[in-house]
Amino acid sequence: MSETQESTQNAPEAVSTLNDERAHRLSKRAAIMEAGGNPYPEHSEVTAHVVDIEAKYADLEAGEDTDDVVSIGGRIMAKRGQGKIAFVVVRDTTAEIQLFCRINEMREEDWALLQDLDLGDIINVTGVIVRTKRGQLSIAPKRLTLLSKAVRPLPEKFHGLSDKETRYRQRYVDLIMNDDVRETFRKRSAIVSAFRRYMEDNGYMEVETPILQTIQGGATAKPFITHFNALNQECYLRIATELHLKRLLVGGYERVFEIGRIFRNEGMDQTHNPEFTTMEAYRAYSDLEGMKELAEGVIKAAAKAVGLEGTIVYQDQEIDLFGEWPSRSMTEIVSEVMGRELNLDTPIEELRAAAAECGIDVNPAWGAGKLIAEIYDEKGEESLINPTFVCDYPVEVSPLAKRREDDPRLTHRFELVIAGHEYANAFSELNDPVDQAERFAKQMEEKAGGDDEAMEYDEDYVRALEYGMPPAGGIGIGIDRVVMLLTNSASIRDVLLFPHMRPEKGSVSGAAAQAAKDAAQAVQDGAAGVAIAPNKIPTIDPSKIVVEPLFEDFVDFDTFSKSDFRAVKIKRCEPVPKSKKLLKFTMDDGSGTDRVILSGISMYYEPEDLVGKTCIAITNLPPRKMMGIDSCGMLISAVHAEGEGDDAEERLNLLMVDDAIPAGAKLY
Repeated sequence: MSETQESTQNAPEAVSTLNDERAHRLSKRAAIMEAGGNPYPEHSEVTAHVVDIEAKYADLEAGEDTDDVVSIGGRIMAKRGQGKIAFVVVRDTTAEIQLFCRINEMREEDWALLQDLDLGDIINVTGVIVRTKRGQLSIAPKRLTLLSKAVRPLPEKFHGLSDKETRYRQRYVDLIMNDDVRETFRKRSAIVSAFRRYMEDNGYMEVETPILQTIQGGATAKPFITHFNALNQECYLRIATELHLKRLLVGGYERVFEIGRIFRNEGMDQTHNPEFTTMEAYRAYSDLEGMKELAEGVIKAAAKAVGLEGTIVYQDQEIDLFGEWPSRSMTEIVSEVMGRELNLDTPIEELRAAAAECGIDVNPAWGAGKLIAEIYDEKGEESLINPTFVCDYPVEVSPLAKRREDDPRLTHRFELVIAGHEYANAFSELNDPVDQAERFAKQMEEKAGGDDEAMEYDEDYVRALEYGMPPAGGIGIGIDRVVMLLTNSASIRDVLLFPHMRPEKGSVSGAAAQAAKDAAQAVQDGAAGVAIAPNKIPTIDPSKIVVEPLFEDFVDFDTFSKSDFRAVKIKRCEPVPKSKKLLKFTMDDGSGTDRVILSGISMYYEPEDLVGKTCIAITNLPPRKMMGIDSCGMLISAVHAEGEGDDAEERLNLLMVDDAIPAGAKLY
């Protein structure tokens, strides 16, 4: 059974039960208020926490009472009664403890309140510490106060893969119900604190730089754009903190760092989220070796902060985190995975052939350095399990790094790779203003050529360099990925308290409400009524469109009639790891079993924009293995070219149809 089918099974019955229980609890709330009570009082008193009580009274004998009075606050997680005795399990922020409630030791009104309490209610309890005859450490209540009436019941089960989407969306319930989730985020806090302590202990000053920026710089990424009303200008949400931090080195600070949020308007997958946390640090009079020392030191310090040492396990892989972290050149790794020597001196045609062998769509304009980097991204990175500093990046893919003196085609740069993923990126920083200006100009050429991730020319940053910046090392470390590694979490959304989610069905608010309003206006104005996901590369100039001539090749009717064209509903869409062009579609084809199809349209669509759309696919093709995944069918796209001759660029537009067409409907 699919995830969606499983999570929505018996949905009408579940909704009815929930509504009945919620109505019952709301009536209890109303009754309390009608009787003059307050189910949400302002004052509460907490003098102890459960974990401290457990430690202090660990040696209390079974059946022994004390006269020690404590007051705790917490949520009711379990409740059962036996005549004049009731047992209640309360959880505070540290742990759970039993309340051993006896009618003759509680006020009459408190005993009556106890009978009316529900699971999930938050209460304040004052009582004495006892250990029951069965050996259970407990609080015997003398006073009981309702602090917050829970009008929505807690779920009986809130864990497992089928509930992942609901857990992410309702993280507050996830935290209530799952101890391991609370522990993950406790560890995240400890990891961030360890980062900060390590940096401060090593003489770095923490600073804050602008999130709203007028120049897209510091990294190659697609930005979020917003409007600054007061200045009437378009701004970017920052894609990096780098250029502002290096301005501070110009200003005279020697060691600076910032832990903060970064925003990149790109896709989401297991290791990427458009909003994420990094630590960037810059140290004057340092270099790449200094950044290696920093990376190794701060990550090992974070690991120790959450109780790790020696070899750790991440997603069933053993990683020697506390051993030696070697440095290896990119060309060495590429040569190893390809089984032959490849470097910047290898003939360009041989490098292009090697890239094509890896399934890479080669751009004729790419030089040797770019080709080596593409092969490494596709094949080399995933081969590295233990922490490794991958060094000697080509200058084509490192616009902000200092060139190597012995080979200007390479830069003083490394990426730290663990378990096949990048965790840090570091440079011996470029401080030559003329070289920097030339590289910015090159980036602007690429932007003019259609690369919306290329950096813009930051004139003020060049001006800052002209005042002189000392030689420096700089590094960026992905905090979220480090937390994933040290908590053995498979997805970045498992370590983000409130990850971005597609709006709930039927929910329209904020920007979504405005989009719906605009769509309604478009329909009113006579625009198409079918919701079509936007193509990332829209056709701009109809006069340059080239389509394939009709009837170039003929297919006999019997052959064509064997193709089974069906309407399919896209349930999930995600990038295929290590592939720059493939998207993995999980679809409802009307058969009751999910169908998986891989399609090479990643450059044309954002995966999240395609979820929920109705498309057309050929469903009776034999499975074809692509990137180790069986692709069962073919999605139909409209293909055209834009431009003429050798400059013509192929464009794909996925065929989307009216959502009223049911999954499995056959085309004739």
